[in-house]
Amino acid sequence: PEDLTPITVVTGFLGAGKTTLVNHILKEQRKWKIAVLENEFGEVPIDDGLVAESMDAPEDLITMDNGCVCCSVRGDLIRTLGQLSKRRKDFDAILLETTGLADPAPIIYTIQSNPKMSDHYRIDSIVCLADCKHLGQHLDEVKPEGAVNEALHQVAFCDRILLNKIDLVTKEEKEALKTRLTSINKFATIIETQRSRAPLDKILGVNSFNMDSILSYDPSFFEADPEGSEQEGEDKETTETPKKKKKVHKIELVQSVGVQFGGDLHAQWFNMFMMDLLRERAEDLFRMKGLLSFHGQGNTKFVFQGVHEQVNFGPAKQPWGADEERINKFVFIGKNLDRKELTKGLMECLYKE
Repeated sequence: PEDLTPITVVTGFLGAGKTTLVNHILKEQRKWKIAVLENEFGEVPIDDGLVAESMDAPEDLITMDNGCVCCSVRGDLIRTLGQLSKRRKDFDAILLETTGLADPAPIIYTIQSNPKMSDHYRIDSIVCLADCKHLGQHLDEVKPEGAVNEALHQVAFCDRILLNKIDLVTKEEKEALKTRLTSINKFATIIETQRSRAPLDKILGVNSFNMDSILSYDPSFFEADPEGSEQEGEDKETTETPKKKKKVHKIELVQSVGVQFGGDLHAQWFNMFMMDLLRERAEDLFRMKGLLSFHGQGNTKFVFQGVHEQVNFGPAKQPWGADEERINKFVFIGKNLDRKELTKGLMECLYKE
């Protein structure tokens, strides 16, 4: 439905420049009318007593000169969005700023699955605002028991990375960081910016969080890395290496894997494969996308998109073209992914005459 108000979720660390970005939107730009929701709940569960009291408190909605509004979500996000829904036609977009919230999955899940929300809103994109100078340190942070740190989480989840404060690093540092971000999430568009002056048309109303977005990915995303530079090839000592081996950076805990192959899938086998995968690995799978051709479904092109165990599936807007080669494409972003294993499992779902 075209009529839904788009929500852009902004994640990132304290100090990455979110306040500057929000101020830029609220005070400096004149093109967009945006409702900025500042999320103040952080990681701490809220005391129920306080929530009950604040239910009657008036909405602290501040209206700016440029028609934007700002309000802080102190309790339930659903309640705030519910109250805004009557006025949502006044806004071009909603920007939900989530400080320190590592995993946007619950927010996405709620907005997509709660009919009070999904009748009014849609997730437009997830933007990670990153401070060029300090992101590397955040990504390197080691958590107990091999858990995934917040920075990796945020980079893995987003569709857009706003690389901020690029004026504070050398060109080499910046390029090294971009290479690293691409290995974690090669599907996110990287937008460089200084002092959070983001081109808003690249982060608002871009509709990048949708099932069809996989259709526009660069085909090279789905090719295996040369030299088998995934997990293997590290320890094989070979004598004849005059040709320079592609420098393998340390394997990130979180990676993106693209898989593609031709043919028609067997719907039942594919469903079983996905159910098994999600049952065993849902926690490790941050995001998944797919473009599928099923046996017996004519020229209907299917797409799916998932966040952990929450998967949405359906027909793409356009069917397969008459002369279009039917190639199934899959994207997995997650922890400890094995490309060979995923490819083998998916290819076993092909329909065989």
